[in-house]
Amino acid sequence: MATTKGRAMSDADKPKPLWQRLGWLIAIWAGSVLALGLVAGLLRLLMRAAGMGTP
Repeated sequence: MATTKGRAMSDADKPKPLWQRLGWLIAIWAGSVLALGLVAGLLRLLMRAAGMGTP
């Protein structure tokens, strides 16, 4: 088991609260979904400009 060898635990050593870790997870997921949607929209726009739309 790990010991602190006489030093106090700093804030960096303490685990973050669950709500904060879940918040970051959701924020990263939402950001990736948004980025994917922007790339898909850009590709759709470029394909329509090239005449590759559905009839």
